[in-house]
Parts: sequence; C-alpha cells; structure tokens
Amino acid sequence: MSLSGHAVEWVSPTSGVALVGRFSLTRGMRYVTHTHPLHQLVWARSGVVTVGVADTTWVLPPSRALFIPAGVPHTTAGASVADMHSLYLRRERCPALWTVPTVLAAVPMLAALIGHLSGPLPEEARGRAEAVLFDVLEPAPVASAELTWPRDDRAVRVADALAADPTDPHDAAGWARLVGTSERTLSRLFVAETGVGFGRWRTRLRVRAALELLAAGTPVAVVGRRVGYGTTSAFIAAFRREVGITPARCFGS
Repeated sequence: MSLSGHAVEWVSPTSGVALVGRFSLTRGMRYVTHTHPLHQLVWARSGVVTVGVADTTWVLPPSRALFIPAGVPHTTAGASVADMHSLYLRRERCPALWTVPTVLAAVPMLAALIGHLSGPLPEEARGRAEAVLFDVLEPAPVASAELTWPRDDRAVRVADALAADPTDPHDAAGWARLVGTSERTLSRLFVAETGVGFGRWRTRLRVRAALELLAAGTPVAVVGRRVGYGTTSAFIAAFRREVGITPARCFGS
C-alpha cells in the first residue's frame, strides 16, 4: 500500500532521502483527497496527470512535475492513460524546499535521476544521486495549465459550460447576458475567484483539454480545432504562452 492508502508499485529501497513509487493510471482513475507525511514530487513519464489542491488543478504532461509539500491535502487523477512516478522526500533529510505546491520543469536530467533512484544503489551512490536531484529541481518558467474553478454561481455556470464545450465562441459579454449579469461583474468574478481574467481562464481550460487529446496521440491541427481555435498557428501560440513550450515539445521527453 502507498502512503495515501492506495496500491502502488514501489521501485526503490527505503534507505536514503527519496522513495520512488510508480503508479499505472487509466483515464479517469482518481485518488480521493489524501495527505502524505513526506514531501511528494508527481511526474508522469507518459500521459497526463492532474493534481488538485482545494479549488485549483494542475495538469501535468511529461514536461512538468509538481512539488507538493508534506501535509497538503490533494487529489491525483489520470487525465489519460499515464505512467506516473512519485518521489517521496523525507523532510528531515532534504534541504529546504517550497512551502506551497510548485510546478517544476521536468528536464531530461530529472527523468534520468528518477529512473536511476528507482533501482538498487549502494548507499554512497544513492547519496550522490540525491544531491544532484535537488540541484535540478527548478520551478518551471511557465506553469502547467493551472486552473482554479470559480465559486460564484454565475461564474460557475460559465465555467461548467466551457468545460463541456471549449469551442463555444461566446465572449465575456455574451456569457454575462446568458447568466443574467453584466460583463464587468462577470470579469470581476473571474479575477477575484480564479486569479485571472475570463479570457486567460478560457485559454487555460482549452490548454487543459488539449493536453488530454495530445496525450492520446491526436494530431496538433486536429487538437486545435477541437478546443476552439480557428488556425493551428493560433492554437500553438496560445499553448506556448501558457505552458512555455510547443505542443510537439510537450510530450517530447
């Protein structure tokens, strides 16, 4: 059993700072809210994993990992079929890290170290590898489709409708009329409750939907149309602004 009570394949010994767990997730498979006594680093070698903390969800392709401090309640789910690896870091043996969930760049060195630490290693070799691991843990320059759901009923109705159909063309003014409020009020609600304006929130929602399609091998041009973009170039530009890399590079690792 894992530290959260669900089955897990352990692929490292219990010595050292880092324990590595490997999870095979199917699309829609979800672990309910739980906590760990250790810090956790969530990374998918393949596929897309989502992690939720309170009203915020992070969507993690192989190019991104998420650091979750010990004791933070969270959910984990497969947005697609995914090979998820979790590094559990003993707090008393590792350097000071972040105090809030933090998106990290899953550089090739990090992927290699996770694989290296998964196997049997002499104590000195494990110590050297763990020291390098902490050297390569760096926040991503752009987050990974971080999406916070609004709470006000009017904004929730808009968010739910867009989640059901990301291609819906209504702008903020159109949605405001549909939910019986003003454009100014709706815009204020999205900023106050999600941290970003309506347009940016919709872009992040579309990127989240796109990541799931890309993980399934759907061509980039098709994905762009399915999430509401008229041209492939417009989709790639919006995706790159949110994730920091192009759709093709997102799954290149």
